[in-house]
Amino acid sequence: MKNTFYSLLIILVFTGCGKKEAPPQEPEVFTISSVTINEKSEDKTGLFFQVPELPSIKVSFTASVDKAVVNSDILLAKNQVSGVSTSISFENNDKTVIIHTGQKLDAISKYTLTLTTGIRSARKTPLASNQFYSLITAIDSIDKFPRISDDELLTLVQERTFKYFWDFGHPISGMARERNTSGDLVTTGGTGFGVMSIIVGIERNFITKTQGLARINTIVDFLKNKCTTYHGVFAHWVNGATGASIPFSAKDDAADLVETSLLMQGLLTARQYFKGNSPEETTLRNNINTIWNAVEWDWFRKKDQNVLYWHWSPNNNFDINLPIKGWNESLITYVLAASSTTHTIPKNVYDEGWASNGNMKNGNTYFGVKLPLGPNLGGPLFFAHYSFLGINPTNLTDAYAHYFEQNKAHTLINYKYCVNNQGRFNGYSSSVWGLTASDDNMQGYMAHSPSSDNGVISPTAAISSMSYTPDESMAALKFYYYKLGDKLFREYGFIDAFNLSDAWFSNSFLAIDQGPQIIMFENYRTGLLWNLFMSSPEIKTGMNKLGFQSPFL
Repeated sequence: MKNTFYSLLIILVFTGCGKKEAPPQEPEVFTISSVTINEKSEDKTGLFFQVPELPSIKVSFTASVDKAVVNSDILLAKNQVSGVSTSISFENNDKTVIIHTGQKLDAISKYTLTLTTGIRSARKTPLASNQFYSLITAIDSIDKFPRISDDELLTLVQERTFKYFWDFGHPISGMARERNTSGDLVTTGGTGFGVMSIIVGIERNFITKTQGLARINTIVDFLKNKCTTYHGVFAHWVNGATGASIPFSAKDDAADLVETSLLMQGLLTARQYFKGNSPEETTLRNNINTIWNAVEWDWFRKKDQNVLYWHWSPNNNFDINLPIKGWNESLITYVLAASSTTHTIPKNVYDEGWASNGNMKNGNTYFGVKLPLGPNLGGPLFFAHYSFLGINPTNLTDAYAHYFEQNKAHTLINYKYCVNNQGRFNGYSSSVWGLTASDDNMQGYMAHSPSSDNGVISPTAAISSMSYTPDESMAALKFYYYKLGDKLFREYGFIDAFNLSDAWFSNSFLAIDQGPQIIMFENYRTGLLWNLFMSSPEIKTGMNKLGFQSPFL
């Protein structure tokens, strides 16, 4: 009986144990733990740079993957449109998916890797959320054009850029269109650059002198007889067919003194170039003098203040209220105003207005380079270009700076900032640099600089600085032409801007960015435009009055 009792007890114990339910499993969170491409993690959140043409993409999950459904829920597409064929394999106990592309990826292009919630774990738990990764493929090393000498390359870029002003000049006025989509809208400052470019075109035998003279006479005749002016000053934008002013902004609908300065810089350069006694050259010089002498620089002191103002309008008066103070692109305005024989300004307007009694000085050191003038980190590089298309900065000094050293320091800071690449933008290097105002893929248009940088490089910035940084600028020029030329170099030279962090390349050309390239290349090579502008007797007198010293005065 005792044995029977124990037997029954054992049976009951084991029977009771057999009825216990297994403890419930913890809920599974199924997510991606890491993504690498060729063993590298993303440079920024969800963004991979320098992806090779045949990448090895590894996606690791927090649990083993259901191999039966994963393939259709991993998508790789170019520009989120064109799909790329892929295959997959597994490792790490099926926790890691390796994605293989069935074709080479295109260079410098944007691809999107999408992993959807259709991906499930081995326990059938779906991926917590759709995940997206951007892949920017690397620059390939293939030359896009045959190698030529540096001198031939400079000429080629000048010739192609010249076409913007010659082939694309407005058919009626001959003036420079603002951009390659502007139609009848022409720009006064860009036209000044265009006039100087035509002079280069003559000297480089892109056109004959007779052709260039005829075009510039057309431009000057239109400016003199068709364009609306305000106290002798032109609007920023003009209708190239009628001469009527086109508002640049709500209150900027009439006189723009800085744009007029850039125009006059070009016209005075042309006047000094065409010195012959033919009726055509004589007429040109006389008409330029009429336009030049009509500019009422002193009116823009706004009731004799010791500063010049940028805008005036018969509708809005001086309401924009923007004084022209340094350091920026507007030194040329004060030089011309001081040089005028009809509406000049005294030196104290330059000292108190432009120079703010010395407060435009900087003196700080950035990346080991001391900056004499201007804003923090120098500002956009067009500051070193626009006024110095005609003004020769070589050994040019006054009470405030040595101007070649100023422009060289500004350019080197811009260069070193890009090489340092604290913003971790894709592609920035000793061959890819240059920040200035240009078109922009995020903001439409932006004055890019080391203190306002979003990854957009403007070719004109580096290459128009050839006189200041010949080695660094030549390296950029060669890279832009040979390595990126299939994307950058087109019918009117280099496009306006690009962003390698977004695989974006503009389709635009702007007069104010094309002009400095052909002009500053020529100043670097021969000093042609510098010599012409500085030969003007009024400029010599005006710059001496302001206290400048130069071997060219």
